[in-house]
Amino acid sequence: MAMKHTFVHFEIPADDVERARKFYTELFGWQISSPPEFPEYLFVKTGDEDDLAGGMMKRQAPEQGPVYYVQVESVDATSVTIEQLGGRIIVPKSPVPGMGWFAHFVDTEGNVFALWESDESAA
Repeated sequence: MAMKHTFVHFEIPADDVERARKFYTELFGWQISSPPEFPEYLFVKTGDEDDLAGGMMKRQAPEQGPVYYVQVESVDATSVTIEQLGGRIIVPKSPVPGMGWFAHFVDTEGNVFALWESDESAA
């Protein structure tokens, strides 16, 4: 059976992370916390365990907007397809140690998305 290419994670950049944490906590009741192993990255829990979850971090560039991650079988293979279809890889395949691989891309309309490949051996 083919993998469903669903959204599996999102990231929200913030100029003032504490202000953004307060906003989303009060607006939607999201649980936002920073675990010791990722002090600069906050985890966002939007609901139950099966609900989409994400992260929040300090904005790295003025043009940085939210990014939505799509589960894929292979970041490498999907990156090739993106470029064949007219998209562009802007953050090459990178590891999240012990969790998986990601890459960011721009689609043909200028929208930024990310790929996610689960792989506990990523280093």
